[in-house]
Amino acid sequence: MDVTVSVRDVAALAQVSVGTVSNVMNRPEKVSPATVARVQSAIDQLGFVRNDAARQLRAGRSRSLGLVVLDVANPFFTDLARGAEDRAAEAGLAVLLGNTDDNLAREAAYLDLFEEQRVHGVLISPLGDIGERLTRLRARGTPTVLVDRQTEDRSFSSVAVDDVAGGRLAAQHLLSIGRTRLAFVGGPSSIRQVVDRLQGARNAVAEHPLASIEVVDTDALSVLAGRAAGERLLERPPGDRPDAIFAANDLLAIGVLQALNMRGDLHVPREIALIGYDDIAFAAAAVVPLSSIRQPSVLIGYTAVDLLLREAEGGAEFAHEQIVFQPELVIRESTATKF
Repeated sequence: MDVTVSVRDVAALAQVSVGTVSNVMNRPEKVSPATVARVQSAIDQLGFVRNDAARQLRAGRSRSLGLVVLDVANPFFTDLARGAEDRAAEAGLAVLLGNTDDNLAREAAYLDLFEEQRVHGVLISPLGDIGERLTRLRARGTPTVLVDRQTEDRSFSSVAVDDVAGGRLAAQHLLSIGRTRLAFVGGPSSIRQVVDRLQGARNAVAEHPLASIEVVDTDALSVLAGRAAGERLLERPPGDRPDAIFAANDLLAIGVLQALNMRGDLHVPREIALIGYDDIAFAAAAVVPLSSIRQPSVLIGYTAVDLLLREAEGGAEFAHEQIVFQPELVIRESTATKF
């Protein structure tokens, strides 16, 4: 039978008061070394494990942060989480990860759960507009920072990359190597990052009278969705296909590349140039190494936690900060001009 050992049991075995046991665990400098040793011996003998979660909640907040991301299968978010975890660990905090999988109901459920657990704060890469929900969360004492997303009204602190600039970089690069029939592969449109990257690409194409851009929608930002989009493009006659593709992220780009390579007679980049977004490790390791728009994923996560800690310390008087990193073009074989 599993018997829970209490602080009273430790105190009885060590022949000290419950208060002394508490001091040994939390303020050992106030207890004589001999008493500390006796209490520690009793703890070890009984196998006592204190309920740290309950202690933290009584103090007001747990020592955990909630991180809600769109898709943990995307290495970009994995790296972002690693950066968040590094900074949280420096502050003596743990990170609880929630994966929404682009699902609004799951997103709401994670926010409810983290609020119930009274986490120290929430980092979130949101789906759509959930400003009202996050405002309520913050009003009840849970600091919130948007990750990989900017705010237009500056009502929340945020850490992101300028995705409009990133989309422009991608399209400008494709135009600079002589491509004029561009396709943007990405979706769903409820994800702000997708919308911003497309807008940036459209802005670049608008400056070239002979160029055009079409949108090939996807229902997810995954390799499978990219492969399906690539197969749809290949169903067209050669003259009706784009000569360059900008994928909303690297997973989509890898899927598109798989579809193009399966044809055998279609060369990337000779017939179709291809660029992705995020610059995940798999981009450089693809069969045809992918050009991409690099985001500093680890730094975004690290900075987001740092900003959250400052906001938690500043309280209601804290001036919300919007930190925006600039993207970087990384050119590889998938958009090479010599092949």
